[in-house]
Amino acid sequence: MTEPSLTPVHPGISPSLLFFSVLYGGLVVVAGVLGVKIVAIGPLTVEAGIFAFLQLVVLSSAVNELHGSAVANRLVRFGFVPLILSAALIQLVIAMPAADFWDKQGEYELILAQGSRLMAAGLISYGISQTLNVYLFDRLRAGTGRMVWLRGGIAAVVSQLVDTTLFITIAFAGVPGYDLGALLIGALTAKIILSIIMVPLFVQFAVSLGKWIDRRFA
Repeated sequence: MTEPSLTPVHPGISPSLLFFSVLYGGLVVVAGVLGVKIVAIGPLTVEAGIFAFLQLVVLSSAVNELHGSAVANRLVRFGFVPLILSAALIQLVIAMPAADFWDKQGEYELILAQGSRLMAAGLISYGISQTLNVYLFDRLRAGTGRMVWLRGGIAAVVSQLVDTTLFITIAFAGVPGYDLGALLIGALTAKIILSIIMVPLFVQFAVSLGKWIDRRFA
C-alpha cells in the first residue's frame, strides 16, 4: 500500500492559504468568547478578545502578502460565517432546557449570552476594521518594500483604532453606568500598545511560516 500524499487535496489551493484559513476561522469564534472577560494590563483595561483579534490582523496581513489583497478580502468576508454561526449556536444552546442535574445555567448565560446590540457591534467593527487592515496593508506595500513588519504594524494600529471606536460606541453609547470616554481611552491605549508590540513580529513570522508551508507541502 502506498503512503498518502502530502500534496493539497486540490492543486489550486495553496497549503499556506488552507492552513491560515482554518486558523482564521477558529480565531474568529474564540475571539467572541474571550471578549467576555475584561483584563487589566497595568493601569489599563481591555477586553480579552483583543489577543485573538490581533492574530486575525496578523493572518489577514500574511495572506495579503502571500496571496494578494483580493484573497485576503475574501478571507475576511468568509470570517462572517463562523462568527455568525457560532453566535447562533450559543443562543440555541442557551435556549435549550438544561438537564435536571446541571445547575450552571445562570453562570453559562452570564458568560456567553450577548444581546443583539453587542452582536451588531461585533459584526460591524469586525467587518470594517478587518477590511481596512487589508486595504492599508496593500496600499503601504509600495512605500515599505520588503518591510512586511512595518506595514503590518501601521495597518494594525489604524484598523484597531477604528475597531475599538466602533465597537465601544455602538455597544455602550447611552448605556447607564458606562463612562464612554474612559472606556475609549483605556481600550485605545491598550490596543495601540499591543498592536505595536505584537503585530510586526508576528506578521513577519506568519509570512515566513506560510512560505515554508508552501515549500514543504506543495
